[in-house]
Amino acid sequence: MHQSRVPDLLGAHVSTQGGVHTAPARGTAIGATAIQVFTKTPNQWREPSITEETRAAFRQELERSGISSIVAHDSYLINLASPDPVLHARSTASFLAELERCESLGIPFIVSHPGNFIEDREMGLVRNAAAYTHCLQTAPGRVTVLLETTAGTGTALGSTFEELHALRERIGEGVRHRIGFCADTCHLFSAGYDLAADFDGVWRRWEETIGLAHLRCLHLNDSKTAFASRRDRHQLIGEGSLGREPFRRIMTDPRFAGVMKIIETPKGDDKVTLDRRMLRRLRRYASATPPR
Repeated sequence: MHQSRVPDLLGAHVSTQGGVHTAPARGTAIGATAIQVFTKTPNQWREPSITEETRAAFRQELERSGISSIVAHDSYLINLASPDPVLHARSTASFLAELERCESLGIPFIVSHPGNFIEDREMGLVRNAAAYTHCLQTAPGRVTVLLETTAGTGTALGSTFEELHALRERIGEGVRHRIGFCADTCHLFSAGYDLAADFDGVWRRWEETIGLAHLRCLHLNDSKTAFASRRDRHQLIGEGSLGREPFRRIMTDPRFAGVMKIIETPKGDDKVTLDRRMLRRLRRYASATPPR
């Protein structure tokens, strides 16, 4: 990686159409210093294999790009909390494959939604923790799983700090060090954590319940819906219900300086222009003098 300047760890989820090795150049094109990718088609069960040629091409392009940080996101189909034995087994096998691809490619983090309990919340937590434990034990290495905060829609787990903490504590002690967290600003707001009106209070609760040391990634997304809506609808930065101030606070708060910041905002027709605009906007927030 280029070391000429300290990176701001800011970027977007970028496409891997044409192969995972194409992602770093897409990150460079929008001015990113960090990117998030899928290592497979997220709405299909088919598991691609990582050949030596694929691995070499990806690592070469990443080195060439100067992208300083990269995180993967797991498949939308995976539900490690499912009570259905067939879906649970398939999800476990798929998540294990996700870990193995990340290890092969040298991607150090993978964001994962805790899943949907469907019938019983407590048993969903038990199944989820057991599956994460099994997968991490089966796929030794350095890949860290980042449990993502959820908006609380339906039977989704992970909408409260207490539940995320409880899930990590249930994961096997021998692999628990490979569990961190990803906080999504839209999800937090929709779940009832008011980043707009009580920014400091939200992060104080996070520190007391989970610990900021375990926060490794932030998904920076405004919300199309109102506070505590329990809906996951992303909006452009500063143009939704959250507004500009929470993002300005995040971009200027030294506690988040070493945390990857990834936007998953609407991309528009060309998949480039809006991402560039959002990253420039966030960097302006970072450099602006705070209002008195």
